[in-house]
Amino acid sequence: MTSSADPQTSGTGTGTGPAAVVRPRLVTRALLLRFVTVIGASTSFFLLLSVVPLYAQESSGGGSNAAGLATGALMLATVAGELITPRFVNRYGYRVSLAVGLVLLGAPALVLTAFDNIGWIVAVCLLRGLGFALTVVAGGALTVSLIPPERRGEGLALTGIVAGVPSLVGLPAGVWLATHFGYTPVAVAGGVAALAAIVVVPGLPDREPTPDRPLGMVAGFRTPGLLRPTLVFATTALGAGIVVTFLPSAVPSTYTGLVAVALFVQPAASTAARWAAGRHGDRHGPAGLVVPGLLASAAGILITALTGNPVALVAGVALFGTGFGVAQNATLTLMYARVTASGYGAVSALWNVAYDAGMGVGAVGFGALAGPVGYPRAFALTAALMLIALLPAWRDRVADRAAAAQPR
Repeated sequence: MTSSADPQTSGTGTGTGPAAVVRPRLVTRALLLRFVTVIGASTSFFLLLSVVPLYAQESSGGGSNAAGLATGALMLATVAGELITPRFVNRYGYRVSLAVGLVLLGAPALVLTAFDNIGWIVAVCLLRGLGFALTVVAGGALTVSLIPPERRGEGLALTGIVAGVPSLVGLPAGVWLATHFGYTPVAVAGGVAALAAIVVVPGLPDREPTPDRPLGMVAGFRTPGLLRPTLVFATTALGAGIVVTFLPSAVPSTYTGLVAVALFVQPAASTAARWAAGRHGDRHGPAGLVVPGLLASAAGILITALTGNPVALVAGVALFGTGFGVAQNATLTLMYARVTASGYGAVSALWNVAYDAGMGVGAVGFGALAGPVGYPRAFALTAALMLIALLPAWRDRVADRAAAAQPR
């Protein structure tokens, strides 16, 4: 399948002359099967992402600290799992890693509401976080191996759309369903979504051996060309963790119905922005999109500080979602372009560590900050903090230009 805007030939435009260039096929059977696992894991994750903090807050009586602890535990386990997943994948391959991840993501969700104490909720979140780590790191490395390099930005954007649709529907639907039907049906639905995707795993290709030694996580963190985009993306992910965790609590009760709208708008904007950034990056390079993505993310969080203004709230999450989507695609495409196939696992892990560590730190830190200063000021302070990432973003841009200017 190709985009309607992408002709199969170029040059003469007839497809028969010597100047014709055939674009490689983007979507294959293997990539479609991979999309099934993406949908299953993403549906399970996002359906419960805002629901579990609400359940923790209401059932345990711990307030905003309990909500932040639930999301923080999920992200902590995810980050820890992402750090060890490349080694696990190198030993057991993509298929086993994906299957184990889907089981750990889905099975604990089925028993989330068996008990209502915070210890049980945290334990469920820890197991699900580990499962999610396996699915995103192993799956991410598999995905990029299935995409032609010259269409990598577009392919990763398409994958982002496939993953974004469950977040687009799941975030608001999870809160709505929990409000109208209770927490147990939502938890069971999230568990079944992940477990059902296991049936396609045997049809996926496994990890191919490479002549190069796999890039380890320590080496990845020590590589400036990978570390700088990782830091920038982690900073934008702070806002994502805050929005999904605290928006339902930050909005005044008179605008409760607006929360579902805002939780729909944010991933919708992110999904559209990832696609646009991928198309642009394949043609002009992704490096120039990193700083605009960061600035838009920070500006969106700042506007969201006006939690009592419905228009500002929706505009803020829309702008944040746009910047976040641009940063997602630009940083990931840029990092994959800087390694060989032996480094795909490390890049997938680094990027996902940035995503989930940022979300976890954002949730826990914001929860502690919002208590003494209030939600509006906490949003504004977060926006200011995000601007610190301009330093590594700018240094990466300068280094990229300097490398391009060197004679080959």
